[in-house]
Amino acid sequence: MSLSFPAQLTGNLSVNPFTFAPLTLGSIKPVGWLDDQLRLMSNGLAGHEHDFYPIVSDSVWLGGQSEYSLLHEGIPYWLNGLVPLAYGLDDDRLKSQTDSVVDYVLDHQQSDGWLGPEAPADRDLWGRFPLCLGLMQLVEADESKSARIIPALYKFVSLMHLMLLQKIGYEQFWGRVRYPDMIITLQWLYEKHPGNYTHTLFETMSLLDQRGSPWTDYYNQGNYIFQDLDNVQPPITGDSAVFRYVHAVNAAQGMKAGAVIYRFNNDTSLLDSTRNGVNWTLTYHGDPAGSVIGDERESGLAPNRGSELCTAVETMYSLSYLYHAMGDRVFADRCERAAFNALPVMFTNDLWAHQYLVLPNQPFSYSLNGPNPFWNTGDQSILYGTAPNYPCCTVNMPQGLPKFLSASFVQVGTNGLGHALLSPARATTTLISGTHISLACNTTYPFTNTLYYTFTASAPFTLHLRLPSWATTYEILAISTPDSTSKTYTSSSLLPDPHTGMLALDLLETGTVRYKFSADIRIEDRGNDTISVYYGALLYALDVGFSDTTTNNVSNSTEDNLAQNATSAIPAQAHDHYIVNTKPWKIAIDPSTLEYHTSQDSQNDGYELPNPIWAYEAPPNYITAKGCEIEWGIDKQVPAPPPLKGERACEGSVREVVLRPYGSLKVHMAVLPTMGLV
Repeated sequence: MSLSFPAQLTGNLSVNPFTFAPLTLGSIKPVGWLDDQLRLMSNGLAGHEHDFYPIVSDSVWLGGQSEYSLLHEGIPYWLNGLVPLAYGLDDDRLKSQTDSVVDYVLDHQQSDGWLGPEAPADRDLWGRFPLCLGLMQLVEADESKSARIIPALYKFVSLMHLMLLQKIGYEQFWGRVRYPDMIITLQWLYEKHPGNYTHTLFETMSLLDQRGSPWTDYYNQGNYIFQDLDNVQPPITGDSAVFRYVHAVNAAQGMKAGAVIYRFNNDTSLLDSTRNGVNWTLTYHGDPAGSVIGDERESGLAPNRGSELCTAVETMYSLSYLYHAMGDRVFADRCERAAFNALPVMFTNDLWAHQYLVLPNQPFSYSLNGPNPFWNTGDQSILYGTAPNYPCCTVNMPQGLPKFLSASFVQVGTNGLGHALLSPARATTTLISGTHISLACNTTYPFTNTLYYTFTASAPFTLHLRLPSWATTYEILAISTPDSTSKTYTSSSLLPDPHTGMLALDLLETGTVRYKFSADIRIEDRGNDTISVYYGALLYALDVGFSDTTTNNVSNSTEDNLAQNATSAIPAQAHDHYIVNTKPWKIAIDPSTLEYHTSQDSQNDGYELPNPIWAYEAPPNYITAKGCEIEWGIDKQVPAPPPLKGERACEGSVREVVLRPYGSLKVHMAVLPTMGLV
């Protein structure tokens, strides 16, 4: 069988380089609050699913009986997240989990190369894509595993190539829009382990793209749906042709599609298409925390509609990939917004429970009973539990913060190290030039805006520090030892790269850097005279107080059958939470009265954040404003959209209200109506 390929595949086959080359998995380790959070993950639900959660421990991938859909994506999702968690922490217990799963999967690879339990007639490629991402990361972290994994990957790639030639493998639409995830693995194979498969790799990339549904078709003004999808006629259903693009998790994964494909086909128009897609998705369907509103399907900007946990972690991964690939400063800013807001708000403090959906305006969280405003999710949608509503988020959520860590430092050119996603971490790497560097960043960012670096290197190098686009002024003090040569840079003496936002510092072999920038309160319009409030990288929401009652229930969907199928005793830490507000939530504020506050201790050198940092009142900063209660109703068991401006009137006196970092408020109001009150 033959196929006609694009002309570029018949010439010199290569991939375009990343703007910033990612470091090898495991070369970046967390410190400070980031280390605390990842260890909570290891000690929480993510680190124990292998012990008892049937979608992992009794998976059909491992000879068991459990899976939540015919896509068989449970183990692939889990592996894709557990590998970066295990190697980011250098956690032997988690490594043994991933090793046992990979050993079984490779031991049972079918003779024709298929990975997974399916018979030939039931094979769908999609579930293999996150599995291959997990295998790719495992080889990156431990090269000794390449001898077994690389041949298995190529055996599968050869089969996938044949299936695509035969026009089979995309049995459902999921793979048709998520195929860039597989192309990432193929490009990595070409760059790191090409063997004699170059032409097969490039043909398979092209086939995945040709057989898929092109995101460029949707990311144009004639096809993109800018309006609230609830108002589109005829209604968009799961059978609509456009649904594959407006399913919120697909939309999050699809953001990176153009950049992935550009790397092998060199079509620069894909880069502008990507910029449009990201901008339009987060402007017209984004939540204020940095994710995509979509209770399965996108809607608009209504704050009583939900964003899925899977969407948050896929948004983070797409945006970090895009910053590496294209270098646009806005992608890093948006990745941090999702990482520091959309992600932490959906977990309890011990990371044993999570939500399926979070609402921007969510003054209570428990299992609903009856009609809700969501497009296609059920009573457990906003409950904090073990596996509320549907199992996908339980197995997919581990990738969020570990992949953020592994994307945080990058190589810049031949002799530069860049801090791309700001956070407390240490990196050890050898640059293309041969310069070996060990660098640590100690910081309480994003809760304060000062970062301290210490470094040793085998030769002089350039350190690149990303300046967030919202930063107003900055100052850098660099001291190189042993001669104690110091240089001070300010916003008037050193300018960031206008495209990447990176500040370049030429440094000697050892020394320290103090990097400090300032911020102001920012207000973003959310429509109908409502706003969301930011300071630095953090979203601030109304503190409505909370009362958290744990129950003996362990939430799970009919697809889990957790109570019947758990392979060992369900841990005592796994339970549901009934959380309600203890302060008024029907509040309008006067934005002219917003005032930022932070504790004096947090400004001192050596200040350590509380652990867990995303607990109520744990962050050292808050914002006050003048506000008053207004009439505001409930619609389908959650707060109705905020009343229109002409319908707002104070019911009682004007008083001071407090806004806190969104991630620390499991119940909250983040889209607030405005009134003139002073």
